[in-house]
Amino acid sequence: MAGNLLYAQSGGVTAVINATAAAVIGAAREAGDSVGTVFGARNGILGVLRDELYKTDHWTEEDLRRLDQTPGGVFGSCRYKLKPMDEDDREHRRIIEVLKAHDVRYFLYNGGNDSADTAFKISRIGERMGYPVTCIGVPKTVDNDLPVTDASPGFASAAKYLAVSAAEVDKDIYSMHETSTKVFIMEVMGRHAGWLAAATGLASRDGTGGPHIILFPEVTFDEARFLERVQGCVDEVGYCMVVASEGVRGEDGNFLADQGKTDAFGHRQLGGVASVLADLVDSRLGLKNHHALVDYLQRSARHLASAVDLEHARAVGRAAVEYAVAGHNSVMPVIERLSDDPYRWQIRRAELSEIANVEHMVPKSFITEDGFGITDACRRYLRPLIEGEAYPTYADGLPVYGNLPMELAESRLPAWQG
Repeated sequence: MAGNLLYAQSGGVTAVINATAAAVIGAAREAGDSVGTVFGARNGILGVLRDELYKTDHWTEEDLRRLDQTPGGVFGSCRYKLKPMDEDDREHRRIIEVLKAHDVRYFLYNGGNDSADTAFKISRIGERMGYPVTCIGVPKTVDNDLPVTDASPGFASAAKYLAVSAAEVDKDIYSMHETSTKVFIMEVMGRHAGWLAAATGLASRDGTGGPHIILFPEVTFDEARFLERVQGCVDEVGYCMVVASEGVRGEDGNFLADQGKTDAFGHRQLGGVASVLADLVDSRLGLKNHHALVDYLQRSARHLASAVDLEHARAVGRAAVEYAVAGHNSVMPVIERLSDDPYRWQIRRAELSEIANVEHMVPKSFITEDGFGITDACRRYLRPLIEGEAYPTYADGLPVYGNLPMELAESRLPAWQG
């Protein structure tokens, strides 16, 4: 089914999502007559609803090379949940009208669990409304919580940045602990899945140094055990480094850092668990402490991207186009691990119905029995993913990131009254 291709980015962006975008555009160009114009939706599915589609055919090969090494989302992203299939069809009709107006026959949505659900919905909406569109989910999330795939593109680069940061800050704290900071707490992303927190455990290669305590969303927070471990660590080695996932929950099931707000998908807004823990350490143990919220730094650090992650990101982009052209609807290219050492992998096809709205947590076998560290099995899983450096081009001491010429296609429908 020949036609135009629409690619969109959704959810939190990563250090390598634009590498996927560049791979999609490059593969579509190589597909010849099978794919016409390649559009990029402005700010994800919102750009589809608003009929705001970027052109890409004026981008040169050099533009694509610069895009490949640029963090963030070149087309803009969003967090927006489409109405359920059995509710008001207004949004659904609008999406099909926009796709039809631009002769879009292939829709590629680059995101996580919720984005997979959106791609799945659009494929069904097209069928129901008599305008078949081949929909492909393209994997991406630093949380690494997508099921089926061995890893989610974007995760490994964030994991590498956090593991390096943990190793470096541990040296800093060790240097000053006798007369200064006794406890350092670093907060990382991870609402329900503690993969990024787990990755910091790689900083301690030989079992010495921090992080001494890792707090996972998968393990219920026990205040008494936590404080006992912190004090014991300080007594034994002089200081304690703690890494906490933002999604740590107490025994009542509530997030320690719940801000009392929700996003478009109903997810609780988090942020500040490090501050909560620091206050606890201060009030209960009286130990001098510092805390840091890594926040967007961990997902935007393209200067320290994993070479493996970059290859994953490019591979899923290319495969997404190949699947679309071949007519494989409602699927996602996923990464299949063939061996740990040497790390060998391949791309295979998975059904979106297996992935949409399903979260993959850190398994119990990856967390030590005391709940405060990672096992050797976890290390074997994580180590290959962060291997290799994929430095961007530098000039004047700074990375050269792309500021590509952005040009919107002409809108063909009345303005969306959302």
